[in-house]
Amino acid sequence: MNNALTRRGFALATAATVTLFTTAPHAFAEALTLTDIAGRQVTLPDTPSRIILGEGRMMYAIAPLATDNPFQRIVGWKDDLILYDPDAFRKFEAAFPEDTARMVNFGNPYAGDFSIEAVLENEADLLILDLGNLFKAEETGLIEKLDDAGVPVVFIDFRRDPTANTVPSMLLLGRIIGEEVRAAEFIDFYLSEMRKVTNVVQTLPVDDKPLVFMENAAGWNPEFCCNTFGSFNYGRFIELAGGRNYGSEKFAGFSSEVSLEGLIAADPDVLVGTGANWAEARPEVTATLLGYDADPADNTARIQALADRNGFKDLRAVQAGRMHSIYHQFYNSPYHFIAIQQLAKWIHPADFVDLDPEATLATLHDRFMPFETDGQFWVSLP
Repeated sequence: MNNALTRRGFALATAATVTLFTTAPHAFAEALTLTDIAGRQVTLPDTPSRIILGEGRMMYAIAPLATDNPFQRIVGWKDDLILYDPDAFRKFEAAFPEDTARMVNFGNPYAGDFSIEAVLENEADLLILDLGNLFKAEETGLIEKLDDAGVPVVFIDFRRDPTANTVPSMLLLGRIIGEEVRAAEFIDFYLSEMRKVTNVVQTLPVDDKPLVFMENAAGWNPEFCCNTFGSFNYGRFIELAGGRNYGSEKFAGFSSEVSLEGLIAADPDVLVGTGANWAEARPEVTATLLGYDADPADNTARIQALADRNGFKDLRAVQAGRMHSIYHQFYNSPYHFIAIQQLAKWIHPADFVDLDPEATLATLHDRFMPFETDGQFWVSLP
């Protein structure tokens, strides 16, 4: 990883430092005071044992820290993991059937279906929310209501600015659940895998960076083109992988709609879309159904159909076979280093011949996950 990125990650990591008032490593007799990723100082009366996850997909971050049983301190969540990544949910369900069965669906914390009464009935002692929804949580009065009820709120971030906030977020989670050593082990793995790309990319001439268009959730709406990322999330992944992200050059925000005419005019060198198993919750999708239960033959047909859409078939990237699809859920997890490795191989194939994202994925599961890897997490146009 280049020095600037390293400095940035560790500078932000200091925001998650925690003041402990005990000598015991995994049990806090007194208060735990910390600063979350939103910069809010939060005091927990003790180590939380009944945590609510504002999003079920936060299990991606909990699992590497509490691999033996990531549900041990979790009482409930929002059901987005079940709806939008059912393959991963089934992996957790097979490994921890009793725990997944007892999970309470508290609804969307940023909408009217989230019940403060249910939080109190389940004796929750912490709610973890996503930084990208800080404004909504403040606007709806959720934080104030929970504070009045004596339930603290902590913000983490693996979506908004994940390459900056993954290290401090994992440190924060490790301290909250008493798994600081495990968090340090994961962070060391994370940084070493990121450096396999960034150490090479920083040596490449600026003129050697091709234009890449990242289509967010390609095929989610079969009649729509397109939504893309700015210089955040997958847009930042492209930049770290040695590409020029189309969205970063066009707008300043997190994401934006892009017209088909604009895409045709840009005619990018590389075209990448995200996909996941959304078909169970949204049968009409034409996306690639990437994930643990993916069918490679089906996804080959699906990416071909995406390439055959009006306006796409004549793009240089499609004609040259440089159209790809990658697992959407990397965008909201601490595992995005795998996506960055695969993007690097697509963007600079000659410079990353020896890089093996499949092996990285396998090592992640062997060392940090409670189940084995299988399925398919990326596919290219045949």
